[in-house]
Amino acid sequence: MPIRLIAIDLDGTLISGDGEISERNRAAIAEARGAGVRVLICTGRGLAECRQYLDRIDQRDPVAVAGGSIIADPLSGRTLRRFPVHLHMVHSTVERLVAQGHPALVLKDPAEAGYDYLVVHGEERLPLDPVTEWWFGRMQVRVRYATHIHHDEHPEHTVRVGACGLSSTLGRLRDDLLTASEGRAQVHSFPAVVAPEHASRLPGGESLHILELFDADANKWSAIRHLASGWNIHRDEIAAIGDEINDESMIRGAGLGIAMGNAVPSVRTIARRQTLSHNEDGVAHAIDRILDGEWA
Repeated sequence: MPIRLIAIDLDGTLISGDGEISERNRAAIAEARGAGVRVLICTGRGLAECRQYLDRIDQRDPVAVAGGSIIADPLSGRTLRRFPVHLHMVHSTVERLVAQGHPALVLKDPAEAGYDYLVVHGEERLPLDPVTEWWFGRMQVRVRYATHIHHDEHPEHTVRVGACGLSSTLGRLRDDLLTASEGRAQVHSFPAVVAPEHASRLPGGESLHILELFDADANKWSAIRHLASGWNIHRDEIAAIGDEINDESMIRGAGLGIAMGNAVPSVRTIARRQTLSHNEDGVAHAIDRILDGEWA
């Protein structure tokens, strides 16, 4: 079957190491659309955090943001589908993070809550790490603060609970949350997007990681499958391109899973094809082969 839908991750995939989308990648996306192929952006970022990139590629089809927990219309900002985290999981996760000295980053459905993040910093008012502060400022997201999760005015609109910290610390927390969730949630931990000045200040052997907890049914493939069903697109007509652990569901689920040249080993293992890296226009390389019929 020919490919009718291409799902593309942003960070480490469409976006290069210098934070840009190359002209070649943009042209390839336009060529795919011209050939009648839908292009679906699937990213771990919230809608506000990827707006600049969606505008650069003139994205009009729906997007799967926040790791697939929200399907949104990029033009109106309206939420088309949401996979919220169960309330008891939100509370227990936030309490565990704050007890370990991490402000909890509670991501909302902004179309419903009216803002992007609720930061729960506890009675001690735990400070945000410099990288999160930098990210919030750079992305111009709307943030509210609370001392306790019980002060959350929009508990039903939570799609992700997370934290940012050193890889060694968050690795232990990830295992703890996985055990506590008893299969009712999924937990990811992977390197954060950081500015060079922040990366240079980290202790030797450490990297800054993001820890994220979602509902068990919230992932990129769930969002793709939901949209594809409405468009009458079969699994074998879907290609997915990604590089990180939160891309595994769509790489495994799509008929044609494509790993970036810079992908983590687990993604390369399950992918049917491997393209070039994000610094070598790997997305364009893959799209060219799909449109030529070489990869199907």
